Amino acid sequence: MSETARPAFYALAPGGWRDYVTLLHPPYTAWHLSYVAIGAALAPHFRTWVLGLALAAFFLGMGVAAHALDELNGRPLETRIPPRLLAVLAGISLAAAAAIGIVTAFYTSLWLLAFVAAGTFIAVAYNLELFGGRFHGDIWFALAWGAFPVLATYFAMAETIRVEAVLAAAFAALFSHAQRLLSTPVRRLRRQAEAVSGRIDLLDGTSVPITRATLTADAERALQALTAAIITLAVALVVLRVT
Repeated sequence: MSETARPAFYALAPGGWRDYVTLLHPPYTAWHLSYVAIGAALAPHFRTWVLGLALAAFFLGMGVAAHALDELNGRPLETRIPPRLLAVLAGISLAAAAAIGIVTAFYTSLWLLAFVAAGTFIAVAYNLELFGGRFHGDIWFALAWGAFPVLATYFAMAETIRVEAVLAAAFAALFSHAQRLLSTPVRRLRRQAEAVSGRIDLLDGTSVPITRATLTADAERALQALTAAIITLAVALVVLRVT
């Protein structure tokens, strides 16, 4: 499979264990887990065990379950994982994520159960495009994959929501919206475009051919840089709290 034929820049050749790595959307899962760390690090009282459980819950619920449901709904990554196995992966992972949230709620605040319920609903409704896709789109992506991890983890740590959590959630929503703006046209070119042709004529008389690669390369490099940036910020904030 050629570079430009892959459904995502991080997708491995289909088949075997590679499908399960691709299914995780590794850079984007790391990106959104960074929001979990940011929410934890901003809380007034930092508890390492809460961060660990939150990372585990969001990895299972978002990294595994949500992506398995997304792959089940149209095969956007073109993996060869059987539909039944995708459904099992999604169900077990989502149940485990909810269980972690429920247990954590009994040690922190029972109001955390509202976040558990909301997260479970979003994972299913967003990725399966239920209710006519009403919960699927740019705004819901920014809220569900950006703001929600920050607010949920902050609340698990602080047992309240303060202004810094709201501001951080707004940052995460805007950052995820930028991700969506960059990734949507790239996905369209990689997964839906049958052919790309044309050229750009420059003022100096030279021409640049328009290809799938030239149209996706800059956006994907930007996405990779933003992924590294948000992970670095999250690590820096956690190091600040544990040292």
